[in-house]
Amino acid sequence: MRVMSAAHRTPDLIRVFLVDDHPVVREGVRNYLGNHGIAVVGEAGDANEALRKVKKLAPDVIVLDVNLPHIDGGELARRLRRLVPKTRLIAFSIHSSEEYVVKMARCGVQGYVTKDQPPVDLVAAIKSVHRGGLHFPAGMTDALLAAAPEASAQLPGGVPLTARELEVLTLLSEGFSNKGIAAKLGINVRTAETHRENLTHKLRILTVAGLTKYAISHGLTAL
Repeated sequence: MRVMSAAHRTPDLIRVFLVDDHPVVREGVRNYLGNHGIAVVGEAGDANEALRKVKKLAPDVIVLDVNLPHIDGGELARRLRRLVPKTRLIAFSIHSSEEYVVKMARCGVQGYVTKDQPPVDLVAAIKSVHRGGLHFPAGMTDALLAAAPEASAQLPGGVPLTARELEVLTLLSEGFSNKGIAAKLGINVRTAETHRENLTHKLRILTVAGLTKYAISHGLTAL
């Protein structure tokens, strides 16, 4: 397949990298996404191959299987978060249980789609996370809201938040959007989104409602 480098990207075209150990799955997904205006710029059959390729390609979104040989999807997600921090991650799995969804969310993915869902759901997830949103199965809000036990027991001083992240957390809890936060702090929208992503993963709280609850309980807002 032809690989599109980061230097030759088309404006407004979402660039996706696929990680799945089944070639037939990759081919089907690649063809479907291509027919819906999403470019698959690279693919890999295992985690090690993915790690070798993605840094050069710098895709917008990585769609990765949860069950991979040698390194599982959760560990791969953690490594990708460090390697390409601006790239968004979607878990693509045969598993629909809450256990898998929560695990992958805490490993750093912004979306989770099961392989038995209609293909249009994967397209929707890719578009959603590319815009800075989250895309998780309906009915799992409570599980995703819950912080990990060790995180929920800590005060802000016990979590390594920067001063800017504390500002963003406070503004989020007061109802500001990413655009509003950017305007308030004099930063660009993408930087505001990055601070918000860092907050969700440091605190292990994946929704604005959960972050608001955290800010209120720790006295970071007057609400």
